[in-house]
Amino acid sequence: MTYEIFLKNLVKLDSRFIVITAENRAAIRNLPEEIGENFIDTGITEQTMIGMACGLALRGRIPVCHALASFLTMRAYEFIRTDVGIAGLPVKLVGYVPGFLSEANGPTHQAIEDISLMRVIPGMKIFCPSDEEDMLIGLEKVLTSSSPYYIRFNNLKPVVKHNTNFTEGKAEVISWGSDITVLTYGTLLRQAYEAMIILESEGLSVRLINLRTLKPIDEELIISSAEETKLIVSIEDHFLSGGLYSILGEMFLRHRLNIDVLPIALKGKWFKPLLIRELLEYEKFTGRDMAINILKFYQNCFDEIKIRSMI
Repeated sequence: MTYEIFLKNLVKLDSRFIVITAENRAAIRNLPEEIGENFIDTGITEQTMIGMACGLALRGRIPVCHALASFLTMRAYEFIRTDVGIAGLPVKLVGYVPGFLSEANGPTHQAIEDISLMRVIPGMKIFCPSDEEDMLIGLEKVLTSSSPYYIRFNNLKPVVKHNTNFTEGKAEVISWGSDITVLTYGTLLRQAYEAMIILESEGLSVRLINLRTLKPIDEELIISSAEETKLIVSIEDHFLSGGLYSILGEMFLRHRLNIDVLPIALKGKWFKPLLIRELLEYEKFTGRDMAINILKFYQNCFDEIKIRSMI
């Protein structure tokens, strides 16, 4: 099943759902002829789309709004904050090509501050699936939630077989380990998984966690992992400020934990517009680059291993 087919079936079963787009039809191009009046294209008018969605939500509908993630979260931010957030309306916001999925687009189209913007809105929840399978597993619960939701759209092919038991605020543990905890969400699970394989070949035990929802986040699992492993690594295609690394800082401060954390994120700059493979290599976000980075940091902190084959 694809995202588009899932939406079509959902609308057929429950006519409260209405699909809206600000001329962003790439993932839903066949829906108009399938769901008729339950599909609205407002044109390139993200603010209007959000205002319309809120009016429909106040009348018992469940709007699922689609736009490029950068324009959805920034151009329409005041409307999302005021009309969706303050009112607590069940409007679902689907951000297309978030993070590195924007690939060759320049800074204006790069949504790498979207998590920081959405998470500060009271009541707004955030779903960041790692691939299309992961997205479809959680989508029904996310879309039928009574809360507003921001969804980082992701139709990549899976690198792991996912746990089909989805609960918001509960992460998916890909592997259990006792030396390093690697926390990630969304697009970079594949690269984190590749890094895990390399790290394990170097004799390290890795706990790899796919967070799925960043708000609510699986605080219980993260805290226990911080207490049970020696190093926390956060991996994200987002600015260092405001995303997962900031969430962890707030969490560990709240729990009075003093632990080593290595962030792998964009540090004060937009990424170079390239196709995804070249982009990951240029910005040093490949699985191998991450493994080298983690190994160096681990050795400097604990001086327990020698980097053998990596460098």
